[in-house]
Amino acid sequence: MVNMTLPLDNSVHWWYHNSMKKNYNLRKMILSALFLALAYVMPFLTGQIPEIGSMLCPLHIPILLCGYFCGWSWGLTVGFIAPLFRSLTLGMPPLFPKAICMAFELAAYGAISGLLHRLLPRKKPYIYCSLLLSMIIGRLVWGLAMLIYMGISGGTFTFAAFLTGAFIHAIPGIVVQIVLIPILVMILDNPKIIK
Repeated sequence: MVNMTLPLDNSVHWWYHNSMKKNYNLRKMILSALFLALAYVMPFLTGQIPEIGSMLCPLHIPILLCGYFCGWSWGLTVGFIAPLFRSLTLGMPPLFPKAICMAFELAAYGAISGLLHRLLPRKKPYIYCSLLLSMIIGRLVWGLAMLIYMGISGGTFTFAAFLTGAFIHAIPGIVVQIVLIPILVMILDNPKIIK
């Protein structure tokens, strides 16, 4: 008769591996919820400075960080949900077209930052590279979403409007993201801190 039971070390190894995987997924879920909460709250803080509040792009920071720390799929999901959730519960940003187009933009930020952070070496130059690519691709996605929305609604979306909305109006936010996000990623991505 053939013994069909696994040796003890294999079953313990299997249990340990599954247990660690569940803990890792649970940690990502909890962190994603934290980043979603930050995306919900941060505009209140910058909204106290009406002159530059929206120019600081407060929703972008938690979404980019979510991509770095939770991976592309969580970054994409939280990025897509955050502006829609704020719009439906608070009325800000307005649902059409701002929150809809921001949902695609932020989903791109979260997905690209998470994907590039996984694929590229975890060294300072590559963190900047992944951040800049995420910011550029996200803004291109926003421009495309605005172009499609305005085309459907009968409006126009010019290249000048794209440059103003994506870059010129967002210069303070771009500067804050370039300074702050790589520092946070380098500090918090340390294996000692993660444990």
